[in-house]
Amino acid sequence: MNLRRFHLLTISLFLTACSGGAGTSDAPAPTNPQPLKVIPSNEAIIATVYDRAYSVPENFFVDERAGTTRSFSLYHVKDTSVSYELCTNDYAEALAWEDADNLNRPVSGYFAGSYENETYFEFVRELTFPDDVGNIANDTSPGFARVFKCSSIDRNGVDRNLRNGYGGTLNTRPLTAEVVRDFAEYLWQFTFFETADRKVLDSYSTERTNAYDHTLLLGFVINQGFGQCDRIEVVDWIFSADKSTGTVSRDFRFLFSLEAQLVDGVPEQC
Repeated sequence: MNLRRFHLLTISLFLTACSGGAGTSDAPAPTNPQPLKVIPSNEAIIATVYDRAYSVPENFFVDERAGTTRSFSLYHVKDTSVSYELCTNDYAEALAWEDADNLNRPVSGYFAGSYENETYFEFVRELTFPDDVGNIANDTSPGFARVFKCSSIDRNGVDRNLRNGYGGTLNTRPLTAEVVRDFAEYLWQFTFFETADRKVLDSYSTERTNAYDHTLLLGFVINQGFGQCDRIEVVDWIFSADKSTGTVSRDFRFLFSLEAQLVDGVPEQC
């Protein structure tokens, strides 16, 4: 999987979303034998989750389209139940799926070109928004719709509403820790949690005899109402890929919570 990795750029990016809260979705997953990396101190966690200039660690995955000077949307074509992203190795089939899907989107656009790499087919459309929302100087915004290549990522049968369980199959060979890392960090870009703030505190890989594991250490700020401190939830989201089959399992594991607040703009633990 030859995905570009560089520092996160500040862009206007509207990402396709899953529904669900930080620590309340899914039944507990089986305990993952992967050892925990050292977790930052409470003070460091609180400072990070309240830092508006921070969202992910240095060298975290950044999408190829992040360099655009215009606002844009990025969308993955899904099955009819909207449970998982479609995949094919055939350009014509991918184009037909995207064309049909375009007609059913809230904002459709005219075809402006296509692009592909080892991971996906991408179809570019110019989208027209009312009153030039997000693009004051332009009448349209580019929209990028993607269909995964099954030779790289097969998400057939994934339930996107769940944080735990089957996450797809990685067919890139050789399968490496970097491939699993890029997969986990790519998916994070297109996952929405219903919290005011969500931060990736750390992102790291480990290896077992039969699997590569990649962990996203997450921090969520959850507002508990007027006059109350925020609840900070710290969670491990582990993506484990079987070395022989590429099958990915997800383990969304709540670690602990603490309470904090901003006092005159300064974060402090309650």
